[in-house]
Amino acid sequence: MSNNMKQSFRMTALAAALAASYGTALAAADDDEKAALAAVAAEVSRLTTPESSISVGIGNWSGNRHQQGIYDGMRDGKTYGLLDLTLVKRDNTTGTWLSLDGRNLGLETPELSAEWLRQGDIGVSLDYSRIQRDNPLTFTTGLQGIGTTTQVLSGAGGNFLPSREVSLGTTRELAQLGLYKNIMPNLDFKVSFKNETKEGTRQWGLGSNAYFMVEPIDSTTRQLEMTLNYVGERLQMSGGYYGSWYSNANTQVSGYTNGLAASTTTTLSLPLGNQAHQLFLNSGYAFTPTTRGTFKLSYGKATQDENLPIDPYNAPLAGSPSRLDGRIDTTLAEVGLTSRPLPKLSLIANLRYHDVSDKTPIAQFITITSPAYNTPHSYTKKSGKLEANYRLPQQFNVIGGVEINNQDRSVPTLGTLFVPYRVKLDETTYRVQLRRSLSDTINGSLAYLNSDRRGPGYVLTNNSTADSINPIHISDRKREKWRAMLDWSPTERLSFQFAIDQAQDKYGPSNRPYGLKDGSADIYTIDANYTVNDNWQVSGWYTRDDTKARDLGALTTTAPIPTREAQLREVGDSFGFGLRGRPSAKLQVGANLEWMKSVSQYPQALTVPIVSTLTPLADIHNKMTRLKLFADYAMDKHANLRFEMIHERWQTDDWTWSFSNGAPFRFGVTGNTTDGTVVTASPKQIVNFVGARYIYKF
Repeated sequence: MSNNMKQSFRMTALAAALAASYGTALAAADDDEKAALAAVAAEVSRLTTPESSISVGIGNWSGNRHQQGIYDGMRDGKTYGLLDLTLVKRDNTTGTWLSLDGRNLGLETPELSAEWLRQGDIGVSLDYSRIQRDNPLTFTTGLQGIGTTTQVLSGAGGNFLPSREVSLGTTRELAQLGLYKNIMPNLDFKVSFKNETKEGTRQWGLGSNAYFMVEPIDSTTRQLEMTLNYVGERLQMSGGYYGSWYSNANTQVSGYTNGLAASTTTTLSLPLGNQAHQLFLNSGYAFTPTTRGTFKLSYGKATQDENLPIDPYNAPLAGSPSRLDGRIDTTLAEVGLTSRPLPKLSLIANLRYHDVSDKTPIAQFITITSPAYNTPHSYTKKSGKLEANYRLPQQFNVIGGVEINNQDRSVPTLGTLFVPYRVKLDETTYRVQLRRSLSDTINGSLAYLNSDRRGPGYVLTNNSTADSINPIHISDRKREKWRAMLDWSPTERLSFQFAIDQAQDKYGPSNRPYGLKDGSADIYTIDANYTVNDNWQVSGWYTRDDTKARDLGALTTTAPIPTREAQLREVGDSFGFGLRGRPSAKLQVGANLEWMKSVSQYPQALTVPIVSTLTPLADIHNKMTRLKLFADYAMDKHANLRFEMIHERWQTDDWTWSFSNGAPFRFGVTGNTTDGTVVTASPKQIVNFVGARYIYKF
């Protein structure tokens, strides 16, 4: 059942119950009671009389907004049509709802949903949406064949091709069909089928040489979910099947490095088709009014058995299989218990088993100096959690808990190891929290978490420098985290919310000098809301986040080994202000201001200078300001006019696609040849939007 179905059913069931109750009571009430009951009856009538609306308008952006218009379908500076609609009809005799909802119908990102529901019996829904993702970068390249599986590289083999500007992007189209049916009291059946197609282009590369290429995207993903839901007085159960199927119309791309001469062709593989199937069961049972148990169980199998693409220009490795025959089995089992054994004590306990078994056969597919094999990876994770909440005198609550995670991990048995592995990883987290209601107007809490992750020694590689690396996801780590929150309402009209989060990470062990060593994260937020009077409200918020990480790396393996210590830091400040008001009975106005600034810092220190001309990396600053103004005028009880104005300002000095001297980066400097592709991004984008809508309600 979709969210709309659920909302409609609950709303109309409640309305019907109120109508029946208050309709009888109204006849026997006195005048004051009749007035109060009449007001309730009017609200019931409003809930059971659906309102439809159509919004038609036009809007114009004054310029291109490549950064802020990545997803909204309004990237270019031009005029757009604005069309939204909500059509709802209810048959009171049968309790049947029919609805049609559309958003952004005049843009490249429309959303449309239709639903037919007979409350408590059966329902059908159909949804369609289109998501567009425009790459904010501009590519000036001579690459030929963009969007196809046959591409001629610019500059490769001295084959320089005429350059032109290219914009890349992807489009997803999703269609979903849903069915809801009440089979018997307390038992519902739901089925949902999704079909999503993805088309477009994405920036890519050759890999072995720095030549610019483009990945052609033309794939389809299908998903099917069927669920039976049972809701009883003490027992609730939900079980069913989930399946997904992925197919790619393209299997490989041929990159020609010298015109269309086959002898200079490199073939690159694309994602292959795969499928996954899962059976699941979730349940809950109330043993007593104060004790409830939960249970989850699922088993899934994902496979990839499509034949590997054949390179027409290069013979496959002798003895290599024609397909991967990939398979991963996933098993999940979880039991939980919540109980209140004493009036002041509540307990939560949880045990979880998660096993990922990679049964893909091991084989050699490529030849390098040392034989290289695919590396199936399996792991089993067992975790448990226990939490207690005890109510103390003076309106204090103390919460304590412990969570233990044990993970067993597989290690490759064939070929050369290029990164360290770990066969076991354990993590224990302790949590304590103190909460208190200080008064009727102020509440606060303070929490502390301590986490320790560690395991036995690494499985070493054949590279001494790699053995000195501390991989972040499997290294020993100690984490301490504090969180403080405060809600304060000094007056009925004014309220504040404060929150502070601070975390410290330390990585080990000390005998592995390279990799991430330590880090920290601090977040400070404040929200405020003030109701001036019945017609005017003001709100505001401010957030600051500060994240740091210290990383140590080796630049070469030749003694004396020069090391690089990077003190990475990301600082962000964001601020918002909102104002809504009603100057008159027919006019509503509002303003929203958003401001954001982020600074990325990359200070680095070298123990042994390599090149005297090396200079530190400059900081990257990103700034965004957005001001929205609107006015909504009620022409009559059925029609409104809405006007909108937006001022948007984006600015950056990101040097990612530039050389240190500010010159644009060029792909493919290899010997005396160069690809010649240049990647650029507009450092400043200042645009304005003006729009008007006519809204008719019926």
